[in-house]
Amino acid sequence: MNAVELIRRKRDGGELTREEIRYLIAGYVAGDVPEYQMSAFLMAVYFRGMSPEETARFTDVMLRSGSTIDLSSVPGRKVDKHSTGGVGDKVSLILAPMVAACGVAVPMISGRGLGHTGGTLDKLESIPGFRTGLSIKEYTDVIRETGLVLSGQTADVVPADRKMYALRDVTATVESIPLIAGSIMSKKLAEGIDALVLDVKTGNGAFMNSYDAAVALASALVGIGTKCGKETLAFITGMDEPLGTAVGNWLEVAESIECLKGKNVPDLMELTYVLGGAMVHLGGKAATIADGMQQCRSAIWSGRAYEKFIQVVERQGGDSSFVREPVRYPAARHSMDVLAPSAGYLTGFDTRRIGVLAVELGAGRLKVGDPVDAAAGIILCRKIGDAVGMGDVIAVVRTDRDGAAEKAAREYCSCVTIGNSPPGRTPRVRATVDKDGVHSWTTPVSPSLPDTDAAR
Repeated sequence: MNAVELIRRKRDGGELTREEIRYLIAGYVAGDVPEYQMSAFLMAVYFRGMSPEETARFTDVMLRSGSTIDLSSVPGRKVDKHSTGGVGDKVSLILAPMVAACGVAVPMISGRGLGHTGGTLDKLESIPGFRTGLSIKEYTDVIRETGLVLSGQTADVVPADRKMYALRDVTATVESIPLIAGSIMSKKLAEGIDALVLDVKTGNGAFMNSYDAAVALASALVGIGTKCGKETLAFITGMDEPLGTAVGNWLEVAESIECLKGKNVPDLMELTYVLGGAMVHLGGKAATIADGMQQCRSAIWSGRAYEKFIQVVERQGGDSSFVREPVRYPAARHSMDVLAPSAGYLTGFDTRRIGVLAVELGAGRLKVGDPVDAAAGIILCRKIGDAVGMGDVIAVVRTDRDGAAEKAAREYCSCVTIGNSPPGRTPRVRATVDKDGVHSWTTPVSPSLPDTDAAR
């Protein structure tokens, strides 16, 4: 086989066999297929796509590029959650300990920032000492001892994806359904799960901007999971504004700690409870998703979720004193308020651009190997629907980079739309997708869910 010919065939819309895909991927992992050829292949897939059968082959080859993890020694059903990426999406930091506190084992292999979106690993590693580079033995030991594990890919698990993930980030080939599906499902199938909950984003801050594209991706992911014998449920959720009020690695950890202590950030916690409820249900600990949501609320209000987070931070080498007292964390050198250019109601965000601004402040990477500034990012002081007066502080930008705060503050104003009347509310969760198709969704409302911060 010849890499150039395979790239040409894919460029021209042809379909590759399993052996041809394996030749490219195995060669890339071994160093025989150079990055410039893999970049060309990724771009060809981006423009030409893959058939469902070809996508399944691609995922299977990725999965078999390394080892898989056996968690049969861990009691009960193991359930994970994956998000396709958004701005300010720190759900995993709250959800994993919350679900584990409900008695469901959560093996979570996460990734780094990709494009304009943040990465769970970068957020976790902003906690001093926190180790995400676990061996398979360490990974298994941690989940057996704590009920969850928050890890990156080990050297042996899906090495092809680890290399390709970073390459996609810097070659503008992120927004491709076959590449996203292969990346997500190869990691998830390797980590030892029994079931999977997917958060597939749609909107101007998502990789899948349109609702139809998000449904197509969700259907592809659910199809792969179902074919591999894993109960898989996807939620289509909105990403037309940053999730919560913090964008940036430590800033998002700090907001997650507040939520674990009972703070009700409405959009963030609504989504966290829905996804968590589904995980508790698929984990066999709740009869319905609504029942699972109520168990998750109890885990938060009782403090069990917060204590579980402390436990896993300490078990993975993190300095929990910063979790117990976030004010001790070193602040960024530069901080600047963003002032509203006019009065009215905040009616919209250019969410993708806000994610890019966070990267430019230092919270993400412009090229492979770039360092990440843990304290950099953006605090949102106003969200969609909030009233603003001219000159009100609508955001705060933070960075260690000289001159970056001023530029970001100016550009942030062009990322918001202010109108004369409040906009209508768009539901955070739009639909669910399972093996039987797409279904409408209405978030169950609990009378015990507080509208203000919960007191513990």
